[in-house]
Amino acid sequence: MSSEDAKKNIPGALIQRPIPDDRKPSPTATPPPPKKVIIKSADMLPDMQKEAVDIAVNAFEKYNVEKDVAEQIKKEFDKRHGPTWHCIVGRNFGSYVTHETNHFLYFYLDQKAVLLFKSG
Repeated sequence: MSSEDAKKNIPGALIQRPIPDDRKPSPTATPPPPKKVIIKSADMLPDMQKEAVDIAVNAFEKYNVEKDVAEQIKKEFDKRHGPTWHCIVGRNFGSYVTHETNHFLYFYLDQKAVLLFKSG
């Protein structure tokens, strides 16, 4: 018996099988294109704006439902910048809000609008 055969017969021994071609990462796989960001209106410092966009991008990657995306963004901003943040996400809505100075951002991420503001 060869040493390879002996290894296969040892209880608990790990056997490495080749990965089928359909499960191997594609060498030509390209990352998804960056999302198009358009700031429509802002009363927020540039660093916080970038943070909001980054959090929104991650939320859109994680969730498919707009309510869940809005919840993720709101909770993250409450945690990082204190309460009380409000977030609205969608393709078609109107709004008229009062916000704290330097705590308002309205932007598009591809086709979805994000309204984020602190009030209360």
